[in-house]
Amino acid sequence: MTDPSASNSGKRQPTTPATSKIASSVQVVDIDEAIASLDLPQKVRLLTGSALFALWPEPEIGLAALKLSDGPTGVRGAELRGGVIACLLPNATLLAQHWDTELEREVGEVLADEAAAQRVHVLLGPTINLHRTPLGGRLFEAYSEDPLLTGTLAAAYVRGLQDKGIAATPKHYVANESETERRTASMVLDAKTLREVYLLPFEIVVEDASPWAIMAAYNDVNGVPATEHTELVEGVLKGEWGFDGLVMSDWFATSSTAQSANGGLDLVMPGPGGPWEDKLVAAVEAGTVAEQTIDDHLRRLLLLAKRTGAFGPEHKWPDDLPAPDSEVRREQLRRFAAGGMTVLTNNGVLPLDAPKIALIGRHAIDTVAQGGGSAGLRPPHVISIADGLTSLLGDSVSVVDGVEVRARYAAPGAGVLRDLRATTFDGAGEVLASREMEIAELAAYGGWAQGAASIEVSGEVVLDEPTRMLVGVRGFGDWMLEVAGESHATRLAWADGVVEEALLKPPSWTTEVLVSPGDRITARVREAAALVGLIAQAVPLPPADVIGAAVRAAREADVAVVVVGLTDEQETEGFDKTTLALPGEQDALVAAVAEAAQRTVVVVNAATPVLMPWLTQVDAVLWAGLPGQEAGDAVAAALLGHIEPAGRLVTTFPRSDADALSPVPVNGSLPYTEGTAIGYRRASEPLFWFGHGLGYTTWEYGAASSSTVDGAIGAVSVSLTNTGARAGREVVQVYLRPEDEPVRLIGWAVAEVAAGETTQVEVRCSARVQRVWRDGWRPLRGGEILIARGLGDVRVSLPAPTNHRGM
Repeated sequence: MTDPSASNSGKRQPTTPATSKIASSVQVVDIDEAIASLDLPQKVRLLTGSALFALWPEPEIGLAALKLSDGPTGVRGAELRGGVIACLLPNATLLAQHWDTELEREVGEVLADEAAAQRVHVLLGPTINLHRTPLGGRLFEAYSEDPLLTGTLAAAYVRGLQDKGIAATPKHYVANESETERRTASMVLDAKTLREVYLLPFEIVVEDASPWAIMAAYNDVNGVPATEHTELVEGVLKGEWGFDGLVMSDWFATSSTAQSANGGLDLVMPGPGGPWEDKLVAAVEAGTVAEQTIDDHLRRLLLLAKRTGAFGPEHKWPDDLPAPDSEVRREQLRRFAAGGMTVLTNNGVLPLDAPKIALIGRHAIDTVAQGGGSAGLRPPHVISIADGLTSLLGDSVSVVDGVEVRARYAAPGAGVLRDLRATTFDGAGEVLASREMEIAELAAYGGWAQGAASIEVSGEVVLDEPTRMLVGVRGFGDWMLEVAGESHATRLAWADGVVEEALLKPPSWTTEVLVSPGDRITARVREAAALVGLIAQAVPLPPADVIGAAVRAAREADVAVVVVGLTDEQETEGFDKTTLALPGEQDALVAAVAEAAQRTVVVVNAATPVLMPWLTQVDAVLWAGLPGQEAGDAVAAALLGHIEPAGRLVTTFPRSDADALSPVPVNGSLPYTEGTAIGYRRASEPLFWFGHGLGYTTWEYGAASSSTVDGAIGAVSVSLTNTGARAGREVVQVYLRPEDEPVRLIGWAVAEVAAGETTQVEVRCSARVQRVWRDGWRPLRGGEILIARGLGDVRVSLPAPTNHRGM
């Protein structure tokens, strides 16, 4: 069983043996002596990055160049697109749906190995902002709507990384729950809400796991930029919590010199350039920043370097690590994905056992494995759900495409184009570099193509006969496209200079062309910005034709499995959603198939809540998340019961868009008017409750009791019986419903129980959520203890103690 931390002492966890070994190997280096040996310009130079994902070395003191990489579900490396091949893990919400700290620690260990294989010292994750609203575009990258669950899982992830010598960077500190106007908006929230909800995950991870770095957010907090928020950085993080690590900016987030340096920020990223460097030297010389402040920032940077092996004796990287497509990694990633999937409804059709199955939907063929933005990386493969299910069931599965799910065109991969190649040229037209590609796009910024005068992307179409196709280009710049003997010129102008727009929502241009087998599509762009690529796809069929084909297949099958979902157009960094509805005509597809089929199972390939107007028409719904590189094999294992999809939801599913809080600032401010009542704390009749999940067996809860520690609920014990026909995994959840405060999760435990067996489950409860902020911490008093399978299925209730002592 795994339990959340119940600590409220504020004391740090003892250093683990693995961490001690790393630290002791470099104790010969004295940080203060190193700082004293440098002059002011040398010191300041080290406090801004040397590149997009690297820091400056300083040979004079034995400091190597630290390498950083985006995470948090894979180590992408320095390339924004098309970089090194790396493991693509399931997304954070899917991992969190295990509610399992041991699994989250294992995730950290896998990522540490991946980082070591790339010689990366610092991983930029985990993301521990909360799911304030299901309309948030970046929720897929963050754990949950609950601060205790988020903080506890994040602490385990950090320990897994750092015990292997790789620095974690919990982010984004703090109140970065909206992507809309994220670089300029001010999050407005009172001290009670900030302390009890949004600071709490950071407090837990700092006090329980001692991360070696933390990333400050883009946004303002109550009118003050997070990168220069003295009260929150110097006062709370470094002062109250005793954080001894490094505070870095989010990329291009810092806009001030003296204010950010004095506010507690230690490192400005990326570099070179930015508001520090020469300006910070001048600020010190002018007396607006003390040199002692510079020394403190550098001390934290050198401590990070020492902890990761970049400062001191030469670091010995392991050289026998599993490859991203090795069987050991594939087994782990299948288990991570399938075990976190959630059975939302089931009338007995799951686990799947039918002689003839119709597998329907664009997401079945083109399964979405990851969200958009900085978390994206290049996996060794992505197993589609169609390939995963047919590899196990063969001809008993018929696969039918679904309706269009994207408003924008995606870059084609090897199934559409082969012999993909990108080439860069200088101003004279000479080749600078040329690479083979897996997909027909690359980053014109932040990678090997940066600085080129022009870029060419090309590929040969994969066809058996002449076909009319939509071909074109995506990305800002001056384009020339050649295909099937035709030439087309177009300009996609970048007017506003918004990085998110250029990287995550690049414009596109297409034309319809008759393409023959062997034809090559070639496009060259000048003045490229951020992301460039080709477009090549069959001309879309009318939705009525597609739905008609799906209905015919469903009528001929014993079970129809319809796969629907979101894409990186909705689940992405940089943008929030405007609706929870599935894109395109997917709802109409499900409804039509459900009417025609004997039985219908819906698999939802999405990380965050969607509306389900067809819910009462179908027989089962499996929530599959964004399952990573082993997606199809994991979904097949869950559908067939080879791995129990025992996940529990980490976000409350609203019934309508109107039930979701808005992520959109008004006049530059986003007031958190709901206070501490987010998610399940404010819900009344949601579509699905936080914590919900059926699994593949049934459970009976028996007698329960509670005990106290220092006046707070310390533990709850309950008898649990697996009343089903197969072994299962249960997440026993304990909530406190105080007298005058919103209900809140205070603990949970995971139990694996054989069919027909009974066990006693003890749930340790956290004192951190049994307190309220009123100009300082005060204990909660009285109320009711709820022992539940999610708040929609409370099994046992007990009175809470009424005489809590102060904390």
